[in-house]
Amino acid sequence: YQRWCVHRQGDRAGGPVREDRRRAGQGSRQEDRRRAGDGTTTATVLAQALVREGLRNVAAGANPLGLKRGIEKAVEKVTETLLKSAKEVETKDQIAATAAISAGDQSIGDLIAEAMDKVGNEGVITVEESNTFGLQLELNRGYAVRQ
Repeated sequence: YQRWCVHRQGDRAGGPVREDRRRAGQGSRQEDRRRAGDGTTTATVLAQALVREGLRNVAAGANPLGLKRGIEKAVEKVTETLLKSAKEVETKDQIAATAAISAGDQSIGDLIAEAMDKVGNEGVITVEESNTFGLQLELNRGYAVRQ
């Protein structure tokens, strides 16, 4: 059968995903998660739909404050539901897997996990472009002041 999937930050806004019967079950769910991306395209499409439909309803005579209250209630409900299904990412392997999915590259995921391991949950990680080839991790202890 076919499903439509929005993935990878909009590089493909949708396309059929064929599920091989031999991979049905856990393997296909993991593959779907891998292809899902970080949700930026979905968030953009939802925001666009909210604005479009909100303006259409206001033009048709709806109370803008009533629409705002309805959206706020929906946000609370969605947030509550997401928090119930959220899973803590705690181990270095979990961080690497999550970062690799977001970056679309396992080596970047591993590097981010290593950086997180070194700076801790309260540390700051900065990604900068470089003229050198490859990826490198640089640890600066203390603090920096930018002017």
